[in-house]
Amino acid sequence: MRRGEIWTANLNPSRGREIGKIRPVLIVQADELIDAGMPMVVVLPLTTHVYPEFKLWRVTVPARDRLRDDCQVVVDQPRALDRARIGDGPLTALTAAELATVERSLRVVLGMY
Repeated sequence: MRRGEIWTANLNPSRGREIGKIRPVLIVQADELIDAGMPMVVVLPLTTHVYPEFKLWRVTVPARDRLRDDCQVVVDQPRALDRARIGDGPLTALTAAELATVERSLRVVLGMY
C-alpha cells in the first residue's frame, strides 16, 4: 500500500451524508506512516457521480487498470480507516500530476492554502 494508490475499502456503516458502501479509496497517508505499520490509514473516497461544478475540490480520475469507471476523488470527505477495512491490492495509481491536483484540492478543503 502506497500513497497515491487506489484500493477498495468498506466504508460502512456510514452516518448522515457520509459516503458509505464498498468503494474505491485513494491512499493519502504518508508512506513513512504506512511503512511504520500504523493501524489506521488516511484515505479519500471515490465516487462515480462526476460533478463538473465541484472541480475546485474534487479530482476526476479516468478509468484505467482495475478502476472500471471514471471517478471523482471526494477530497472533502477524508477518513481514517483501520487497515482491516481495505481490500487486497491496488486498483490503479494516480499519476504525479493527478496526485498534485488532489493535494492542492485537499489544502483548499482544509484551509491550508
